[in-house]
Parts: sequence; C-alpha cells; structure tokens
Amino acid sequence: MSRDHAQSAETPFLELLARGASADAYEQPVLLARAEGGPAGRIDALERAKHLALRVRSELEGRRRREAELSALFETAHDLAGLRDLDAVLRAIVQRARSLLGTDVAYLSLNDPERGDTYMRVTEGSVAARFQQLRLGMGEGLGGLVAQTARPYVTDDYFEDARFQHTGTIDAGVRDEGLVAILGVPLMLGHHVIGVLFAADRRARVFEREQIALLGSFAALASAAIDTANLLAETRSALAGLERANEIIRDRSGVIERASDVHDRLAELVLRGGGVHDVAAAVSQVLDGTVEFTDAAAAPEYALEASRADGHVVRHKDDWIAAVAAGDELFGALVLRGHPGLDPVDQLTLERAAMVTSLLLLARRSAAEAEQRVRGELLDDLLDARDRDPRLLDDRARRLRADLSAAHVVLVARLDATAADADQEAVARRRLWAAASHLAATRHGLAAARDGGTVLLLPLEDGDEATDLARRTARHLGRAVHEAVTVGASAPVRDLAARPDTVAAAHTEAGRCLDALRLLGRRGDGAAAEDFGFLGLLLAGDQNVPGFVERTIGQVVAYDERRGTELVRTLDAYFSCGMSPARTKEALHVHVNTVAQRLERVGRLLGDDWQSPERALEIQLALKLHRLSAPTWH
Repeated sequence: MSRDHAQSAETPFLELLARGASADAYEQPVLLARAEGGPAGRIDALERAKHLALRVRSELEGRRRREAELSALFETAHDLAGLRDLDAVLRAIVQRARSLLGTDVAYLSLNDPERGDTYMRVTEGSVAARFQQLRLGMGEGLGGLVAQTARPYVTDDYFEDARFQHTGTIDAGVRDEGLVAILGVPLMLGHHVIGVLFAADRRARVFEREQIALLGSFAALASAAIDTANLLAETRSALAGLERANEIIRDRSGVIERASDVHDRLAELVLRGGGVHDVAAAVSQVLDGTVEFTDAAAAPEYALEASRADGHVVRHKDDWIAAVAAGDELFGALVLRGHPGLDPVDQLTLERAAMVTSLLLLARRSAAEAEQRVRGELLDDLLDARDRDPRLLDDRARRLRADLSAAHVVLVARLDATAADADQEAVARRRLWAAASHLAATRHGLAAARDGGTVLLLPLEDGDEATDLARRTARHLGRAVHEAVTVGASAPVRDLAARPDTVAAAHTEAGRCLDALRLLGRRGDGAAAEDFGFLGLLLAGDQNVPGFVERTIGQVVAYDERRGTELVRTLDAYFSCGMSPARTKEALHVHVNTVAQRLERVGRLLGDDWQSPERALEIQLALKLHRLSAPTWH
C-alpha cells in the first residue's frame, strides 16, 4: 500500500473526527468505496483507517467525559463557595449528576427528624406526580438501606431485588415513574446520614465503579451545601440574640469571603493544570498558615483515621489534619501546622481543599492509567498484529516519546513468589505491571501485561548490553514490588515499525531466557538469551533451533547465499578434520591456501574468537542443526 493511498484513506475519517460525527458515520467511506468497486487495497486501507479513527474518537470522548465530570464538580464546588440559595445549589447538583451519569432520572431525599421519615427534596427528569411527593418511612426501600448502612447501594432491577424492604407506597411510586435500575449514595454529616442522592434509569443498567464514585462526590458536595446552609442559619439565629451583631457579621463575612476566595483560587488552579502542592500553597495563603500534603504513613494515625471516618478536620496538638480520600482509598492528608485556633468555616475550607486534592489525585491517576493502557496497546500491536502500517506505528510511538527506529530489547518479567490465593496473586501482578509501566514511561519504552507476567520494550543506550539492562530491570522491579522478580531479555532488535515480526520473535527468545534462568535456580536475576548460547536450547521449552543457528552462523550462511561461496561447507570439513587445514584441503580437494583464505573470511564474519573452545562447540552444534534442517546444503 502506497503512502498516498494511506493518506487518502485517512482523509475522510480525519474530517469526521474534526466535525465530531457519530460512530455510524465512520462506515460511510468504506461502504461508498465498496459501492464504487474500488480496489481491494484502498478498501483495506479505509478499514484500517476507520478502526484507528474510531479508537481516537473513543479516547477523545473519554477525555471529554472526564473533563466534563471534573468541570461539573469544580463548578458545583464554586457554587457552594458562594452559596446564596440552598435549593438552587441542590438543584444544580442533581441536574449535573443526571447529565454526567446519563440517567433518565436523578433525585435527592432528605430526612425529616420531626416526622421521623424522609421526603423528596429535589427531582430531575421525573414525570410522575406521586413519585415526586413520596414520603418514606425510615428503613424502607433502597434509600432506607443506604441510610441504615451509610454505604452506596445499587440495584439492576428494583422490583426483583430482595435486599431491602418493599412497601406498597414506595413500589407504586417507583412503578409510576417506570424506574428499573437505581443507584443511591448517602448524604453524610459526620457519622449521620441526612439523606440520599439517587440516579435511576427506566431500563436495566449496570452502574460502573467510576459512576458510583462520581455520584458520591456530588453527594459530598450536597452534604457540604446543607452543612454550610445550616452554619449560615445558626449564624443568623445567633446574630439576632447578640449585642455584638455587627462585629460577628464582619467576622463571619471575612471568613466566608476567605472561603470563597480559596475556592475561586482552587477552581482556577485546577483549570490551569496545577498540582497537589499548589493547592496546599493556595490554602496556606488564605488561612495565613503553613499547609502541607503528606503521605498517609507520615500523618498521625489516630487523627487521620478520625478525619477519614467523619469527613471533617481533626485537631492534633497545635495542628489540624484533613484526610485526603476517595471512597475507601486513602491518599494522605492536608496538615495545617501550628494553628491551634481555627474558625469553623476555615475548618470547612481546609476540608474542601482536601476534597479538591483527592479529585486532583484521581484525575492524575486516571491520566497515568490511560497512558499506560496506550503504551500497552502499542506493544500488543507490535507483538500480535504484524501487518500494521509502519507509519501509523511510528506516529503512535512518537506521541509516547518512543523511537522505534532505535535499538531495543524485549524483556519478560515475572514474580517468583507464589501467592497464597488467586486474589493475592492478581494484586501482585498488578503491582508488577504498575512498576513496569512506570519504568517504561520514564525510559521512553513500552510495557504490557501478558501471560501472567509483564513484557517491556526498552531502548538500549550506547555502550549498554542486553544482559546489563535485564539485571538492572530485575533489581528495579524487585525493589518496587518488594518481591524477587526474574527478567529474561532478547538480543537487541531494530527498526521495529518496519519489521514488527522481530518483536514477536524477540519476545519468544526473552521468554526462553526467563525459563532457563528459573530452571537454573537464578530467580530474582536477569540475563539475555545470548548469555546461554546453545544451553538455552537445552534448558528452555519450545526450542528455537532456527534462531540459534541464525545467531551462531547466520552471517556465514548469508554470505554463501549472496556470493555463491562454500564457507559453510569448508567450516564443517575443518571441524570434521580436527581443525587441521592440511586434512581439510584433502577432504575438499582444494589448495591449502584456498582453505586458509576461506577460514580467514569466516573469522572476519564470526569474530576473532570463533575457534575458542566455547565458540567452537556452539558453531559445531549450529552446523549440525543446519545440516539436519537443510540436508542438501553440502
């Protein structure tokens, strides 16, 4: 396929990407080419371009979705910072939750302590009046289960789910609305559930983990809005009975303005791509103190767990601790140093900063995981899809800052320890893959999980050897996962985009090297295939005889094929005659000078040490294997 064909095949799909066309539209260029009776080569090129464009479209949609989710959360947090109307904020939260999760209905219920039940506060997308006016007894329905356990619950089919108490009133309202799949997350103030935020569909649906976490984030913002509204209500009530009303108003206004200021700063900081430490610096300025982000291990354990449990800052000596967490995952803490007296709204500001920090960490991790997946997909294509367009492979590699034209080594890494059960083994493999992906990203290489282990494709630096790279990789991964990791490496390979089949062959070679290391008891070590020579054939399964012959005498065989010479025949006769040139010339019926000239040429092709005992043994074995595989060569 010519470069012009490839470019012409890509053009219609680039135009579709540019105008944001639907997925169905990507079939049209292929269907049109077939209808016009276009050549098979162009149709194949259009098919490949279509699949690549759809993958790019999917990736762009995923990024747009993640950006929309973060933008909606930060917009809601900004609304909360300038809270004026609680109902407006709650309506915005429910509307954004429904939009981002793509559900038919979203709604929010609040508990009524005086009547001892719960009621609908805000609905979005609801069409049934009875559903919008529901009042539920405590403990009834899916919302009652959420309120009792303070945990999210999801049902794929509400009427078939027996985990919660069904009542006639609730079921009638849900049936009027036509709901089937429902997700509910708790609204928490401290240890208390004050209500439930729901997202629901009128068809069976499985809510993904990320969607549950996203709705939980909106629930946290709704709880914060209610908490802030309660604080403001308490402030207004106190002002009515205090002589120092004006002073209190000024003080509270100043604190609220600081909270609004910090949220504005955080929103701006996130939008321009700031990091965790930038958040700490911004909060430090607003609170007039020193705020630091620390790992969970460096924070006071009791205070950290208390903050994580109730979602509020906790005082520890003269410091304040705010846990940075998302769901059950604990990232660390924001610590305000040496500030024993802290206004409640300033405490809330520190809590909101911790929430924004957790969102930043989740976003950063999502971006890193996306890059890891892209690197793994490229390596999988190099290993499996040998008919890929070299130019497209090069383009994908350049976007990952990898150079496929440089010399690379394929490495196969596996953990040596045996896990107690399948879950522990899966966790250990994920740790190995994460460490390998990080190493590949820093070394401008590629990594993918494969066959119970990890495969890496790393560039070989000048003066470096495959063996050295294998050993360094084994040590690095072992330290990262705190377990012994064994690494087998291939010989260096080049021009991978133009010759993708060499990657698959190198992967096989590296796997045999790994098998040889483990059979020899060298677990936790690293080595390259060339370190074992023909012993690798004896130790590893699925012996690669052609590969061994090619590495050992391939240059001599190729020279004979190009020049029509008889170097292989001379070399075989030389060893058969006890490495005696005189007896060799008799066996070949040529002059002794001819033998000497041919052996000199062999030395230039194989290296000066070709007659050393170890090399001579390997060469003789390669000659025998070559003769057995091609019995007519001599």
